[in-house]
Amino acid sequence: MKRALLSVSDKTGIVEFAKELSLLGYEIISTGGTLSTLISGGIKAKNISEITNFPECLDGRVKTLHPAVHAGLLAIRDNPLHMRCLAELGLSTIDVVAVNLYPFKNTILNKHSTFADAVENIDIGGPSMLRAAAKNYRFVYVACDWADYPLIIDELKSGNPSEDKRLYLMYKAYQHTAVYDTLIAGYLREKLEIKFPSELTFAYEKQQDLRYGENPHQSAAFYRESLPQAVSLAGAEQLAGKELSFNNINDTNGALDLLREFSEPAAVAVKHANPCGAGVGKDIYDAYNKAYQSDPVSIFGGIVAVNRTVDLELSTTMAETFLEVVLAPDFTKDAVALFKERRKNTRLLKINNLFAGENPTNFDIKKVAGGLLLQEPNSTLYNKAELKVVTQKAPTKEECAALEFAFKVVKHTKSNAIVVANGESTLGIGMGQTSRIWAAEEALSRAAFRAKGAVLASDAFFPFPDCVEAAEKYGITAIIQPGGSVNDQKSIDACNKAGIAMVFCQTRHFKH
Repeated sequence: MKRALLSVSDKTGIVEFAKELSLLGYEIISTGGTLSTLISGGIKAKNISEITNFPECLDGRVKTLHPAVHAGLLAIRDNPLHMRCLAELGLSTIDVVAVNLYPFKNTILNKHSTFADAVENIDIGGPSMLRAAAKNYRFVYVACDWADYPLIIDELKSGNPSEDKRLYLMYKAYQHTAVYDTLIAGYLREKLEIKFPSELTFAYEKQQDLRYGENPHQSAAFYRESLPQAVSLAGAEQLAGKELSFNNINDTNGALDLLREFSEPAAVAVKHANPCGAGVGKDIYDAYNKAYQSDPVSIFGGIVAVNRTVDLELSTTMAETFLEVVLAPDFTKDAVALFKERRKNTRLLKINNLFAGENPTNFDIKKVAGGLLLQEPNSTLYNKAELKVVTQKAPTKEECAALEFAFKVVKHTKSNAIVVANGESTLGIGMGQTSRIWAAEEALSRAAFRAKGAVLASDAFFPFPDCVEAAEKYGITAIIQPGGSVNDQKSIDACNKAGIAMVFCQTRHFKH
């Protein structure tokens, strides 16, 4: 008689699966809570102890770790020596295994759980059975996901087993146990405060397939981290609009990063992962209008993120422009309805916990050929205690506020980056240039006449005084930059000559 071993934490569909197996002539073996569920469901099933002739012990820590189980799983059916060995030992094969694991993830997500609770929810027998059954995939059907029960039943009924489907189930089992172990290792790594371990794995779950990647000829998908993050674009709720694209997600992530620099009402506009406008104001309408006026051309087809609720008044203004995505902590019902009527393709993303802190285990990750680059997230603007006025003229209180605003924006702009701003909005942004003077010229020319009386921020030091000289021509009154060039004094002298205040903040913000 064929035998099936069913031992699951998530009991979804297990009774129905067992009924189908019983109808196909399978003897059902089970354990603990699963056995009780099956018997309550009218399924005739044997306790695992009847197979092992050994009682469950150590509070259930040991029940399936036994040769009668693993020999039955691992025996190669067309190997006469293996089958003779089973016969001599009085053992039988196990041909179907359904196992899902102790809820370790849910346990560690429970804020009331202790380390001891987490340890007790590390499954031992389950992964062992999954791996053993998967290794012997040619003869054993293995299910770690209740969604695969119908596939197995169809296979058994067909009488013509599919190699591809068996390999698929094998793959799922090993992928599942790999993610499970990754979550355990990550939990322990965080507890031990190990920042950069000698070996590293990550656990992600597919959020969705995407129509294509950065370009139509590239396929793509979006994955979310298996453990929810404090602030997560993957956790955003889409209220309206077309399906998100690869570029939508990437650009919106840049907008979210910049938006989180501000606690006052703020709006940011992003195009191709770079800011094209940012504004703060007395309310969110004021902030959005300032961000829009920063660059009313580039915002077309861009991403807008705001840190206050979007209501009918704001949505009416926003809908005057084609926007790919609008991100906010909330939207009123009439705001959503207006977008659906006037801009049905605009994606509306509601994101919770906008003001939550950084997750301590978060990494900034970049994929390179053959490896990964990992670094801590860039969560610092600058240390105010390290700010140093290096010119004869000191910035006014208003200029200091404008310098801080500009530096927040330049931090999130691709290098080389220069931002021209007043205290409430950007006026010109130069980004991604191979020469700093080109970035300065781009930002200043975009600001044009608005640069007079404004401030300028640079993400890194000035290698030459040419940026100061360009700033003087446009009427810039104050500059913030990290300092640290061998030519710092030349830039300081140029500022003194022009009557420009300059502050060194000692913190560089390259972004690549």
